[in-house]
Amino acid sequence: MAGKGQVLGESLLGEEEEEEEEVDPGPPQIDPATGQVIPRPKKKKRRVNKMGRRKLLENLSNKPTDFQIRVKVLEARQLQGGNIQPVAKVTVANQTKQTRVKKSTNSPSWNEAFFFNFKKSPADLMDELVEFKVFNSKKLRSDSLIGSFKCDVGMVYLEPRHSFLHKWLLLSDPEDTMSGAKGYLKVCVCVIGPGDEAPSFKPVASEESDDIESNLLRPAGVQLQPATFTLKLYRAEDIPRMDSAFMQGVKKVFGIGEEQKELVDPYFVFSFAGKEVQSKIMYNNDHPDWNQILKIGIQFPSMCERLKFIVRDWDRVTDDDTIGTNILATSLISSSAGSGPEDDQFDSFLPTFGPSFVNFYGSTREYSDLPDEYDDLNLGKGEGVAYRGRALVEIQTTLGELPEVPVEDINNDDILRVQKFMRRRKYKLHAAFLNATMVSAIDAPVEFEVSIGNYGNKLDENTAPCPSTTQPTNAVFDGCHYYFLPWSGTKPCVVVESSWEDISFRLEGLNLLLKIIDTLEANIEQVRIGIKAKLPTPELAQLLISLLDQLEQDCRKKLPEPTPGRHVSNELDRLTRDYREFELETIANNVIKLKTSATDVLEAMAEVENYLQILKNIAKEPQNSMPDVVIWMISGDKRLAYYRIPANEVLWSQNPDYIGRLCGRLQTLQLKFPGLKAEKEKVSEVPAMLRTKIWLGLANEDDAWHRMQTEGELAVYAETYENQCNIPVVGWTKKGPLGRPKWSDSQGKCSLPRESFEPPPGWRWEGDWYVSPELSMLFDKDAGHKTYMEECYEMHSRLPGTSWGPATRPWTDVKGDEMAPKDSVDLPPGWVWEDVWQIDLSRAVDEEGWEYCVESTMGGYGPVEKRYHLCRRRRWVRTRKLVEDAKQKKHKLIQEKKIEEAAEGWEYAPLFNLKFHATERTMDMVRRRRWHRKMICEKKGADCYFAMKFEGKKKDEDDKEDFNAAYAAPRMFLTFKKPFKYQMRAYIYQARDLLAGDETGLSDPYARLSFLTQSSVTEKKEKSLCPTWDQTLIFEELEIYGDPRAIEENPPEVMIELFDYDKFGSNEFLGRTKAVPMVKLDPADARMPVLQWYPISRGQEDGGELLAAFELFLLNQQMGLAGSDLPFLPPKKGDLFLVPNGIRPVMQRTAIEVLCWGVRNMQKFQLSAVTSPSIEFECGGHVQESNVIKSTKKNPNFTENILFFDVMLPREELYMPPMNIRVRDHRQFGRKPTVGIHVLKSLEEFRCDPVQAELAEDDDGVQGGLVNGGRGGEHVIDMPAEERKVERKSGPQIGQPLKSFPQLELPALFRGKQEEPDPVVDEEIDWWSKYYASTGQTHKCKKYIEKGQDKIEVYQTHLEDVDFTNGFSDFCSTFELQRGKDEEDEESSVVGEFKGGFKVYPLPPDPNDEMPSKVFTNLPSSTPEECIVRVYVICGIDFQPNDTSGLADPYIEIILGNKKISDRDNYKPNTIDPVFGQMFELTTMLPVQKDLTIRIKDYDIISSDDVIGETTIDLENRYLSKVRATCGLQKSYCIAGVNQWRDCIKPRQILENYCKQNHVSGPHFYGNNSVKVGKKIHNLADYEPNKPVDPNVGPADERLALHVLHTLPMVKEHVETRPLFNPIQPGIEQGKIQMWVDIFPKSLGPPGPPFNIEARKAKDYVLRIIIWNTVDVVLDEESITGEKMSDIYVKGWVSGIDEKQKTDVHYRSLDGEGNFNWRFIFPFSYVPAEQVMEVRKKEHFWSLDETVQHLQPNIVIQVWDNDKFSMDDFLGTVSLNLNAMPMPAKKASSCKVSMLPDITTGSEVKLVSLFEQKRLRGFWPVYNDDTGTRTLTGKVEMEMELVSVEEAEERPAGQGQEEPNMNPKLDPPKRPETSFLWFTSPWKTLRYIIWRNYKWYFIGFLVLLLILLLVFLFLYSFPGEVSQWIVNG
Repeated sequence: MAGKGQVLGESLLGEEEEEEEEVDPGPPQIDPATGQVIPRPKKKKRRVNKMGRRKLLENLSNKPTDFQIRVKVLEARQLQGGNIQPVAKVTVANQTKQTRVKKSTNSPSWNEAFFFNFKKSPADLMDELVEFKVFNSKKLRSDSLIGSFKCDVGMVYLEPRHSFLHKWLLLSDPEDTMSGAKGYLKVCVCVIGPGDEAPSFKPVASEESDDIESNLLRPAGVQLQPATFTLKLYRAEDIPRMDSAFMQGVKKVFGIGEEQKELVDPYFVFSFAGKEVQSKIMYNNDHPDWNQILKIGIQFPSMCERLKFIVRDWDRVTDDDTIGTNILATSLISSSAGSGPEDDQFDSFLPTFGPSFVNFYGSTREYSDLPDEYDDLNLGKGEGVAYRGRALVEIQTTLGELPEVPVEDINNDDILRVQKFMRRRKYKLHAAFLNATMVSAIDAPVEFEVSIGNYGNKLDENTAPCPSTTQPTNAVFDGCHYYFLPWSGTKPCVVVESSWEDISFRLEGLNLLLKIIDTLEANIEQVRIGIKAKLPTPELAQLLISLLDQLEQDCRKKLPEPTPGRHVSNELDRLTRDYREFELETIANNVIKLKTSATDVLEAMAEVENYLQILKNIAKEPQNSMPDVVIWMISGDKRLAYYRIPANEVLWSQNPDYIGRLCGRLQTLQLKFPGLKAEKEKVSEVPAMLRTKIWLGLANEDDAWHRMQTEGELAVYAETYENQCNIPVVGWTKKGPLGRPKWSDSQGKCSLPRESFEPPPGWRWEGDWYVSPELSMLFDKDAGHKTYMEECYEMHSRLPGTSWGPATRPWTDVKGDEMAPKDSVDLPPGWVWEDVWQIDLSRAVDEEGWEYCVESTMGGYGPVEKRYHLCRRRRWVRTRKLVEDAKQKKHKLIQEKKIEEAAEGWEYAPLFNLKFHATERTMDMVRRRRWHRKMICEKKGADCYFAMKFEGKKKDEDDKEDFNAAYAAPRMFLTFKKPFKYQMRAYIYQARDLLAGDETGLSDPYARLSFLTQSSVTEKKEKSLCPTWDQTLIFEELEIYGDPRAIEENPPEVMIELFDYDKFGSNEFLGRTKAVPMVKLDPADARMPVLQWYPISRGQEDGGELLAAFELFLLNQQMGLAGSDLPFLPPKKGDLFLVPNGIRPVMQRTAIEVLCWGVRNMQKFQLSAVTSPSIEFECGGHVQESNVIKSTKKNPNFTENILFFDVMLPREELYMPPMNIRVRDHRQFGRKPTVGIHVLKSLEEFRCDPVQAELAEDDDGVQGGLVNGGRGGEHVIDMPAEERKVERKSGPQIGQPLKSFPQLELPALFRGKQEEPDPVVDEEIDWWSKYYASTGQTHKCKKYIEKGQDKIEVYQTHLEDVDFTNGFSDFCSTFELQRGKDEEDEESSVVGEFKGGFKVYPLPPDPNDEMPSKVFTNLPSSTPEECIVRVYVICGIDFQPNDTSGLADPYIEIILGNKKISDRDNYKPNTIDPVFGQMFELTTMLPVQKDLTIRIKDYDIISSDDVIGETTIDLENRYLSKVRATCGLQKSYCIAGVNQWRDCIKPRQILENYCKQNHVSGPHFYGNNSVKVGKKIHNLADYEPNKPVDPNVGPADERLALHVLHTLPMVKEHVETRPLFNPIQPGIEQGKIQMWVDIFPKSLGPPGPPFNIEARKAKDYVLRIIIWNTVDVVLDEESITGEKMSDIYVKGWVSGIDEKQKTDVHYRSLDGEGNFNWRFIFPFSYVPAEQVMEVRKKEHFWSLDETVQHLQPNIVIQVWDNDKFSMDDFLGTVSLNLNAMPMPAKKASSCKVSMLPDITTGSEVKLVSLFEQKRLRGFWPVYNDDTGTRTLTGKVEMEMELVSVEEAEERPAGQGQEEPNMNPKLDPPKRPETSFLWFTSPWKTLRYIIWRNYKWYFIGFLVLLLILLLVFLFLYSFPGEVSQWIVNG
């Protein structure tokens, strides 16, 4: 871990982190081997627990939401490579953006921001990658990458404020991992969701030093290591069918092909960090043995968190289907907590896993040729609803190598080694269903299926049948609204046998941790309730101590260990166990410390929350290979709803600590619809509620389950159905076209003759077969109804051309079955008729009620008679009502039915696949009845499956049926002797803050309660979001089976659903909540239930709260005195029971004062404006109405402001009813529509004590008050009107003597002459100096800081959010008015605002006692006031770019009322961080035009200007507030300069006003230097011990008054930062602006002069550089003659301006010396106060505007080697920052690379500024760092001079050696004669190159030539001469 550098892998995966302090603050050291920073020694501070990453990214929503990711690329340093042209690219989730290219630099500064907008679900977005790459744009694309860095979005999201701010990223090469750092990139990244505040990307003052080390984000460890994830993939099983059987069918027909194939072709995909590798495809195989190794190469440690395993099905034609996805977090299978035991840390370990099975979940397994609507579930989105197979895998990580081949085969040793992990044991899963209520499927019989893995899956033909489903039962109406399954005393049970690996040691450890967490959470909740109830400290401490004792005791419990011989554990098991033990030990030790050291309960609770988080982090089991238990509700063959329970929660263990928390316990489950469909389609109903007990354990331990069933008897029955069909003439018979066997199962799939059943081994029959009719058949169609409508149809028919007459069946039911005539319809016993038979005219019929059709059996009735119609019918209805006592009725009915049905027991239906009913109808073609025979177990643990015996079965029949029938599963029941009778009372008192269901923004709510087999409904309350029902609902005669004590321990839940009543259409669902009743087994129990608020929710949204209580009484039947002991019934009001006393809240007489100030911004209602509103306040049933505003256009305030309630309200705040505020508009014809409502949930914040008699006069009442030029407050003295006018005038007249203090008149009069000094002005000090001094950007305002002048407050948020201002709601608050329905995805429905306030206080209970005086008194005038408003806009920060370039052209638009100022002409081109520096002045009438909108728009030439964002300020709140937000108080009172007083009244006057308004005596001035305010005396000497710094300060008394004002709660001079929002992306910030607003009421006189905040202007400078010589330049070329030489020239430019200038070439330098005497001239603009250079240039030739950039003034000097026929060679470079450049060396010999500052040696080099020095001369080194380290390649002697433009004109100088060649004059360089270009000077070439190098060769050659000539002449003339000589001789 480098320095404090945040090691990402570590901080995010580790559960704890050490905070460290560095011992040695010196510069970082570099390791020469790796080029990396060496970590410094640390000393520990304290240990801080850090929340693990695992928790935070779980449970993310799958609903698409707007997100914005902002990235700002600031700069890079030390990029590898010489003379590169870097460009940075940022990729976020497939969107890529890039920066500008920077020329020839290794340290580019980009400073560019990019915005990426997404509409994605958080779950998906967090997995996307953010990648930064830096390229060299000069190179070819293939090898241009310099380095990259990547991490996932989730990692950024987990940081504080969801952002990395000013972090350095260590760039590395993903291909070549050992090469270390390739450079550093500085970035800011943040992820913004709706409502998140965007952090500012502006550099923080303290970071100017740029400590790379402490801000370095490096992949953990000093450098990235290559690593390989090795996944050993052994096999998979239980893969569902994915392909159609079409080809199989074809082959069968033609008799080709082989045995039946499995219709799936699976292959496995392993993916991580964007890379994936896949296994081979196993064709036609649902249990593939792949036995392959898949490898992925990674950089370790990786920034990515999730490993993905995907099983896909290969398809020849279409896309491959995903079968299932499993996501494994690396943090669960590795640990990077620390580095070893000596750190008191746990050893870290690399990712390791398995061998273990991983389970896949997704959509249902049943194959259909239609597309799967839940396909998303297979991709890992949302909760999988079914098990889809499992795969056996093992993962290992090896460091230091990358895979050579991605896929290879596993060797045999490993295959054998893994065998032991596949050993299976037999498990049994038992479930008993006690109740099924609120069943939504009512068209067909419903059954419930329990499965684990694929065992128990009823619809899969490949699984052995087992008793995994309840018997199909029709749902029965419960008398109010819902349906339930009438199981009564025989509760269905199921048992599923399965075989799994025994991993109980893993699951038991998990259960132990979960139990510790449950206990801890329950204890924390108790302490929280104690804190809420404000218990005395000793009691709280006692609770806390017992919590800590329990926690310590729990953490000392032993974790289970694998038992040798029974369990097989792997490496990860061992490591996980050690890690858990280490954490538990640590927590236990910390708890002991906490017990001794804790002083504050809240602090201790924060610590305990931390422990809870650690426990949650370790309570995860990555290797849970036991699939979840899934319960399905099935109707027919359709799966409707499910519930998934992790297997460990129901797992049995011998050790009570290790038992799953739900094992064998009664639990209530609310089933869910699969997938997101229900959410999308807004299905509000509950599919079903189940009360079940579930038990999972080893098959040989299942007597534990039987021991638990003490309340009922477990019975097992053999079951078969007898089927018959109805054949005309013959009647009912088993022969004929049945379509299913004569004896079969309930589905008719297999034949089960009674005689072929044989009891399984270990079982015997008890009794004989008997008919057991299905229970729901015993219920009549009117069962459960209190009233019932009988109906019958009168049928007529005719032949063509004849008249209508009765048909052959004159009376029928709706299905056409014959009925008795209407008058002979019998009334069942216990019912009476309510009215006479009537024709139903409420349908599509003619006026006599007839409807017509051609043929009655075909249907298609219509209301108009045509000639071809031959049938007609009309419906008669008559209502009957139940009068007989329900008990007798039920009893009698069931007895009669049972006798009648038991004999026969038939159920009838038109066809077998339709719904059966009990009585025979005309259309019925089939019937069946159910036979049961009881079995008794003789041998413990024997299987209860039947082996059927079949005699003469032909072989060629389908084998499958045979197979299925061979194992028929019995039915199991838990039978109870008799039920216990109970009565439930539900006390429904009130609800608050419900969702609006109607267009008016209100609802007509009623509540519907469902409890077991009964439901009931409250009355509806008209038009309210906070209804008070005050109603008791009584559920009589509830029959509950089972031991009452078990019911007391675990009572059934009450489900409460709220609806909005609609006259037309269905009632709208508003939300639901659950509650548990208080159970009283003895009705005389004295405990009283307490009303509680239950949260209501509708889907994901919050739907308010319900105040209710519930009790369940056991009726005391044992005494034979049924019901005699029950408490009395509550009092009645009409027909309804009220909530009884003792439960309803205690009332007390309370006063509510309402300050009804006005309404604002009312939007149109029904197309016309709201002009004359009044307001209705309703609280606890009491209503008060305000008067009507005449016209909101003229004055939107009410003339009478105070309303008073004297009401009885609950004493406890918890039960306080809400305050409903309703605005009505008064329109013509007496219409008063509701145009807006607001529900104030709680009045708690408005509670106050009643005002006592007047306080003593000298009270020090400096508690705030309205401080606003004579404006109101809570205690303003009411003065006569004339006096008030005088007061107003007297305020601003400065010269006028102050009447109250005559002794001050003289100095006041003479003040003007004596004290006002001449104003002092300093050029370099401006308003911006003050601003930068306040923001800490000290380098931009050094002089100002030296003078020590005033600073201002710079708030990073808007002024309303600053703590002491309280949103300016001290005088009155603003309440938003709503209208219309609550729809989740709709934009805000705010239609206006109500301004007002409330005060709530108790009144004396006796009405004759004296009332306390009112709180709201002496209010300010509510008439409109004219004001001057000045808006100062300083700058913009991080605007959302609107142009394709990633920039914008912003300008300001100000809107106030109907005034609009557009500053379009002064737009700021090509910037997203503009500096505006503009002030706008407007006048306005408050409060008529109170909303000031500052809108930032983007200038476009062609299209209309887009809005970037806007912000709105409520000026009225600032004007009325007591903290005087109209004009911020300045630090000092100056009469000139940048801090000149700008308010319209002086400090002394402000102080006087303050004292008057707050009943404070004073101010009494004693001379000019002390003043008494209230009881305190203030002296000027205390505030100003030294003489004021500013020469422009004003008189002493004003200064003193100002110092006193600064001690009071008032708004000081400030700048606020306001976020901008855009309606297109609501909730996502679009940038910020810094600004402030001053408001000056005209009645107080003219304001002072405004501040000048114009942006600073750049000054023009000229940089002159004379390149004298170069020395020791590396010699890059070799001449023809073999010498080393270089043709040197020097190139230079200013970074950012990039206009390059170069010297002439010094040819053929043989010793590295070059002589130039050459002048470069670089003009540039510079802002001295900010030390930045301003560069204006067009980005492209087609750009309209110049882009302004502020850059560091860097000058780049490079030395090059000139080549004529190839590219010039780069030799070396040096980049110098003119503000901070190293001093040059005086001599060439002392010039070294170490003179230059470096990231790592920055602090050791002495730096100077050329702006101060003006001129420097000497030697600077040039270097080359293409290898990554700097090597010296030469030295340049140059002289730099900086002159202003004016000086440059006075002392001109030409470029190079051109005219005017002066200042100084440059002579041509004296170069050695050897310096020339060879092919332009042939003589010189001869002389200096050829002659100098080859002269001896030339001389030798000439001598040789002469000798050869002589020899030749000799030989030539010798014979002639000789012969001559001889002849002459």
